[in-house]
Amino acid sequence: MQVKIIGGHGGVTRNYAATSYLIDDSLLIDAGSVASGLDIQDQIKIDHILLSHAHLDHTKDLAFICDNCFGLKSKPFEVYCHESVNDAVKTHLLNDIIWPDFSVIPTKENPTMRFNSIEKEKELTLGEYKVLPVHVNHPVQEEGQAYGFIIEKGDVAILFTQDTMATDRIWELGKKYKNLKAIFTEVSFPNKLQAVANISFHHSPATMKEELKKMPKNVPVYLGHLKPNYQEELIQEITDLHEPRLHIMYADDVRYSF
Repeated sequence: MQVKIIGGHGGVTRNYAATSYLIDDSLLIDAGSVASGLDIQDQIKIDHILLSHAHLDHTKDLAFICDNCFGLKSKPFEVYCHESVNDAVKTHLLNDIIWPDFSVIPTKENPTMRFNSIEKEKELTLGEYKVLPVHVNHPVQEEGQAYGFIIEKGDVAILFTQDTMATDRIWELGKKYKNLKAIFTEVSFPNKLQAVANISFHHSPATMKEELKKMPKNVPVYLGHLKPNYQEELIQEITDLHEPRLHIMYADDVRYSF
């Protein structure tokens, strides 16, 4: 499996893009920067989109990928998310006020983008991939609507937690995958902003140190969602943990192969 970090940050400014991870050119996790970070021909290749939750930095480019690829694909983008995320995107983004509702354009039967509701711990088969959605600790509107994903293809599995603070279930399930090759998770705020991290349900380096103890052993951990305004401070604090399996995703447009 190849994972392309189109955008791996917890904010948007020059040279820093919001969360979008692309697997093997066809399976997208979150849509924070997919339209601005890929050429249109590469956007067209995407078949399936997993949305971890409804926050803008994970959904905003749904609007633009539809606009860019309208009329150029023979089948819809298939979007998979918690039912409440589906409702939030339809109500607040693709609502024919902020942006056209591409789930009914050009027709309801053959839309540009089709939404599919998923449930926690009910495995999906998306082409070559098996996808297990797992609830993580990042409330938005209601408990249980934020997901991480364990994605398996052949003899490789990768775990993605996206936005979360301390959580448990995804680590319990991750330990069952003997072919787990990587963990992608987040650290958003420096330790001095621990109170902000707590109320927004994100990690700091201090809480990540404790979270590592629960994770599957001997698996490399890639840390994203760094806030651009605190990136240098975060890099230093993560480095100071002296945890050799931690890898900091300080740059976007990077590929990892597993």
